[in-house]
Amino acid sequence: MRILVIGGGAREHAICRSLSLDPEVDAVHCAPGNAGIGEVATQHAVDVLDGEAVAALAASEQVAADLVVVGPEAPLVAGVADAVRAHGIPVFGPSAQAAVLEGSKAFAKEVMAHAGVPTARSYVCTTPEEADSALAAFGPPYVVKDDGLAAGKGVVVTEDLAQARAHARACGGAVVIEEFLDGPEVSLFAVTDGQTVVPLQPAQDFKRALDADEGPNTGGMGAYSPLPWADPKLVDEITTSVLEPTVRELHRRGTPFSGLLYAGLALTSRGLRVIEFNARFGDPETQAVLARLRTPLGGLLYAAATGTLADFPALRWSDGAAVTVVVAAQGYPAAPRKGDVIEGLAEVAREDGPEAYVLHAGTQADAEGTVRSAGGRVLSVTATGADLSEARARAYTAVGRVRLEGSHHRSDIAERAAERAAAGD
Repeated sequence: MRILVIGGGAREHAICRSLSLDPEVDAVHCAPGNAGIGEVATQHAVDVLDGEAVAALAASEQVAADLVVVGPEAPLVAGVADAVRAHGIPVFGPSAQAAVLEGSKAFAKEVMAHAGVPTARSYVCTTPEEADSALAAFGPPYVVKDDGLAAGKGVVVTEDLAQARAHARACGGAVVIEEFLDGPEVSLFAVTDGQTVVPLQPAQDFKRALDADEGPNTGGMGAYSPLPWADPKLVDEITTSVLEPTVRELHRRGTPFSGLLYAGLALTSRGLRVIEFNARFGDPETQAVLARLRTPLGGLLYAAATGTLADFPALRWSDGAAVTVVVAAQGYPAAPRKGDVIEGLAEVAREDGPEAYVLHAGTQADAEGTVRSAGGRVLSVTATGADLSEARARAYTAVGRVRLEGSHHRSDIAERAAERAAAGD
């Protein structure tokens, strides 16, 4: 099987890496890729928002893809999966109509209401006056979400009314203002072909830029899996009360969802509540989750893309844990600096592999082959271990070998979970 992955972040690097380890996968291609993906995939230049260009690349003689995997949300919302399917090539990723589940938070709320999926009470506001009324109705902490795509950074959670009002106005169009949800957050991915739903293992990510959940929201500064503190029945509960009803509702509407359905959830004092849906693998949770998946990835994604997921064998997972720590550029998330040299990558490969490895996100190689920063979240350092404590230790040892001027990372990824697990809590 020959597979083309669309995207160029750490999520796509993790996907390409897993596909390269699948004995049934003969070749992995990626477009556009980054400075690290070239180690596990053949890279190609393409406009990821141009469906016809992506389809032409997939059908080209040098790629000849049996499956296309669309990584980021923007190409999905733009209809890239539809264009590729129109050329008769199986695609892992929802249609543009189904991807509106992520492309519009207001639409997601509507789907959840019809499907009976538990979520936060909310108002969809289109004027400053409506936003002010909604903020007054809920009170602090205020939760304000840009209705459209915002690369994981369109949400403000604050006690400051002025900041909440400013964000609502800055969004420019519709905003969703909702009640604050207490309790820990959980991310759960599910692979679906539009009817059958196969959940993966849960993960937890860290959105704030600084330790102790301080600082601004980011696209995610780290993640870990599994969740030793979670109820063993949690995945089944989420599947039956959230994922399956949502897939059924989208199918009922005539817009079946085939691909990766990602539910971000809060385990509140009043029960499970959906915070958001995404229509693709999440970053950085993917890096941790795929590090533990033992079932070959290519066959799983192909089954979803071809409607044969009901016949696919039960997934297999490692008994250990995985931790991902994001190394971000100076100034991230507000104004990340680019172009700085990244050193220490070979040291990680030599000293820590295969238990720890670096997945590239915002990187590029210059004319001399030197790897430089090219984005806000530059690297995802991922490590596995027998438990979270061991995985954390390996991840942070590897992070310590990476040298990027002005970079920053959180030092507390999975710390509390590891302590609780060690204490038997």
